[in-house]
Amino acid sequence: MYTAPKLREQLVELVNDGSYHLVVDMEGVDFLDSTGLGVLVGGLKRVRAHEGSLRLVCNQERILKIFRITGLTKVFPIHTTVDEAVAATD
Repeated sequence: MYTAPKLREQLVELVNDGSYHLVVDMEGVDFLDSTGLGVLVGGLKRVRAHEGSLRLVCNQERILKIFRITGLTKVFPIHTTVDEAVAATD
């Protein structure tokens, strides 16, 4: 909740600067709520408006569980490493 505005601002800035294929490394994320999910979904909408992509890197089971419960594993490509996410073409 406290860092969500910073993430939103960073995603908006990247898209405004012309970066449309983004990778969000969630390794340091200890807590994820609806606010954080909303920021990620908003970022996805922004990049998709430019034919872009937003890939997530996450291997923490407690965070992955949130994506599974909300059905967002069907929306976001989720990878276990940054290298894997960068190399992905799906």
